[in-house]
Order: sequence, then C-alpha cells, then structure tokens
Amino acid sequence: MSVLRIALADDQALVRAGLRALLERQGITIAFEAEDGQALLDGLARTPVDVVLSDIRMPGIDGIDALLQLRARGDATPLLLLTTFDDSELLLRATEAGAQGFLLKDAAPEDLRDAIVRIAAGDTLLQPVSTDPVRARYQYHTADAPQERFSEREVAILRLLAGGYSNREIARALFLAEGTVKNYVSTILDKLDTRDRTRAVLKAITLRVI
Repeated sequence: MSVLRIALADDQALVRAGLRALLERQGITIAFEAEDGQALLDGLARTPVDVVLSDIRMPGIDGIDALLQLRARGDATPLLLLTTFDDSELLLRATEAGAQGFLLKDAAPEDLRDAIVRIAAGDTLLQPVSTDPVRARYQYHTADAPQERFSEREVAILRLLAGGYSNREIARALFLAEGTVKNYVSTILDKLDTRDRTRAVLKAITLRVI
C-alpha cells in the first residue's frame, strides 16, 4: 500500500503537532495542516489527500460544516472526525453530513492509524453510540417496523455493524465466510428497508432491534 497522505485540521496548534508526530511515526504523511474549517476547505482545493482528519469543534466553520461544504462542491474525500466529546448528537450530525468516520480523541494511537487506513480503503467507522439520543432523534412509526423478525445471528451482525466493523472483520469474529456475512447484511438492509449500513444501524437502534 502506498503512503497515505492526509489533511489535518484542528484549532489547537499543540494538538496538531501531537497528531502530526504520532502519525508520521506510523508512516502517514501530513500533506497540510489547517486551523479551522475554512483553511481546510482552501487547502483541499489546492492539495488532494487520501483522508481528512478533522476536529469537530472549531471556531468559524467547524468540522461538520466544512464536511457539508466539501460534499456540496463534489469533493468526496473520506473524512474522519475527531472529538473529545462522547456526544451522540454530534455523531448523528456527522453521519448525516456524510462523514465516513467518527473517533474520540482519547482513542489509542494504533486505533487512530487503523481508522485512517480503513477509511482510506472505503470502510465506515462509527464508534458505538449511546442508544437513547438516537431513539429520541429518529422516531419511526409502527408502519416502519420490520415485517420480519431478526434472527440472533442477524442481531449479532447488526451490533458489529454499529461498531464500525467491516464484513471481513465480522466474518472473522463470527467464524463465517465473508460472502455469508455479505448475504446477511443484504437481508438486514431489506428487512429494515434501508439502503446503507449506517441508516440500518440507526433504524435498528430506534426500533430496539439492538
């Protein structure tokens, strides 16, 4: 795999310096740094990268607003949002805005590197989210409830999807073939009448499937 190039956005210079040192030791190149969302947008217009690593809370244009503007101008660069707050509302906003990942800043260094590599490869990484705020935000009517019950295996796979695990990782965890997991995921999406994994997880939480 070629060296990953990332953009690093955080309004605190010390945090950026720490992340730069940490990631460069792990073989990741910092293409440029930005102190706020506007600087990030300007930098990405000039310098393409593999992944954007951005704080959520920044003055002016924050990480989520920058993400919305990126997507609006057709820039699909994968974006991993960092936050010091275990805030379900932020995770929901980030997901709706089109973030590929959401990670707490106190994550272990190897977890951060793994998240960047996975997102660059096309995975989605959402840390498990506390369920009550999700249920409060997404109220589904009885008519939205799944028409079929979920098997124990499907519930187990849904829980792993909620943790951001890929099909390959789920297969390894449950001792299944990767193709079998893919079939299970398709069935789960059909039962929940959703078109992607993130919406399936949010709906499953709301409907108390998981």
